[in-house]
Amino acid sequence: MSPRPPFRVGLGYDSHRLGNGGPLRIGGMDIPAEVHAIGHSDADVLLHAITDALLGSVAAPDIGRLFPDNAAENRGRNSSDFVAEAMHRVRSAGYELVNIDAVILAERPKMAPHIDDLRQTIGRMLDLPTDGVGLKAKTGETVGVIGQGAAIAARCVVMIQVRTSVG
Repeated sequence: MSPRPPFRVGLGYDSHRLGNGGPLRIGGMDIPAEVHAIGHSDADVLLHAITDALLGSVAAPDIGRLFPDNAAENRGRNSSDFVAEAMHRVRSAGYELVNIDAVILAERPKMAPHIDDLRQTIGRMLDLPTDGVGLKAKTGETVGVIGQGAAIAARCVVMIQVRTSVG
């Protein structure tokens, strides 16, 4: 077994189709919108990307293997449960989260008015200060399913380090 590296990174991505009628669940918040994400759980594209990034940082199975979309117990499930399990796995591996950087890809609704609240909500969820949560939003500039407003996506990178404190 090779020595444990002091730092590791993880990458996460998720996308969902959009349907008519809101609100849009993203980053653990309900955003007023004329659309909602379609999915088996609460379809929170940002928390799904964060979950996969966390899991990837410790080479754990991905969100789809841990929480299958054909399992009845995951129907409508709050994605914060997925994040909590991923954080548990990071901590159990002897690491702590340093920071995340994520981007939401959506033509609608406009995310800029919600970024600060999303950063605070995610920071509380991950036990990170707000300056440890990078978050931005981009449109699709009318290109592809995101630009045409038919889908939403998120990407996330996390950095973890060997835990320096017990607890």
